[in-house]
Amino acid sequence: MKRIILFLTILVGTLTAQAEEYTYLTFETTDGAKTSVDISSLPVTINLDNSTLTIGDKTFTLVDISKMYFSTQNETTGIQEVSVISLDEATDIYDMHGRKVNKEQMRRGIYVMKTKQGTRKVSVK
Repeated sequence: MKRIILFLTILVGTLTAQAEEYTYLTFETTDGAKTSVDISSLPVTINLDNSTLTIGDKTFTLVDISKMYFSTQNETTGIQEVSVISLDEATDIYDMHGRKVNKEQMRRGIYVMKTKQGTRKVSVK
């Protein structure tokens, strides 16, 4: 318990320095669930009370936290915003049936888009 308190104290002390590049503090629990807290609008209130950690509007039981790290995206949903610019960077686009389409053929629905940065699912509304 003392190690956890010491770790959280160090974390709070370095939160401002670490948060400049990252906008989310992500917690992964022992069951694999991820919860991200937006820290881009500092100050974020962090409270440690016996066996619970409260950061912003989220509360965690300390024994249930398996990982805690800074990230650049909200890993709770894994959904990223895709702009028109990144659509222009697409090397290949596939519909949900695996057929290759071009961006002019895209209608409402879900697509798999390959770019030089990686592959992702996109939703066209």
